[in-house]
Amino acid sequence: MTTFDRASPQMRSDSIFFPSMALAMAATVFAGFARSWFLKPIFHAPPEISPLIAVHGAAFTAWIAILIAQTAFVANNRRDLHMQLGVAGFAVAIAMLGLGTALAIDALKRGFSPPGSPPAPIFFAIPIGDMVAFIPMLWLGWANRRRAAYHKRYMILATALILDAAVARIPLGFIESGGIIAAFIVCDCFILLTAVYDIAMLRRVHPATLISGAIIIGSQVLRLAISGTPMWLHFANWLAG
Repeated sequence: MTTFDRASPQMRSDSIFFPSMALAMAATVFAGFARSWFLKPIFHAPPEISPLIAVHGAAFTAWIAILIAQTAFVANNRRDLHMQLGVAGFAVAIAMLGLGTALAIDALKRGFSPPGSPPAPIFFAIPIGDMVAFIPMLWLGWANRRRAAYHKRYMILATALILDAAVARIPLGFIESGGIIAAFIVCDCFILLTAVYDIAMLRRVHPATLISGAIIIGSQVLRLAISGTPMWLHFANWLAG
């Protein structure tokens, strides 16, 4: 009898659900950035990619690859490898925080916002808000690294938080017409899926899912609420120089 066969129904279900979530997130990232990053030569996208964008793209890709590997290690009871790779994973996450913040500020200074988005000072609240909300999610994941049920939910939903840029680039009509709100809703579907899974397995929503949902959705609502206010515009214009 294998270790998997001896595992509890909860462990067996987790070994399917969380790797599947990681793969779904990887597919989301690929769909969003296929034309501008992963399959750029095929789509003949403009070649102008700054070093900052290239490094950030590499770090983000590494994060997704690590997420897939980490969920696979746990599913196969290789917690030794999971813990070893975890150090590298948090190093990549910290790098992403710095790179994401630098990229958001660089776009603000260049006056860039995606097609169909509001002007750069208003839009700046979206990417910088991702970075701000990513900090407590990472801290919670690290602080609960020895509490598997908490840790896995914090890390998988921390990734859901930062998928909005990928989702916004997926060439689907309802996303293109819905803008950032549509992107937020798609990201929030990962929270909903986790909550449904919790109820199916635990008969309640896990506290880590509730806390993650509050952080993510709260940050989304706050960004939409403040992005057009005089105080925010004054801050963004001051930062843009």
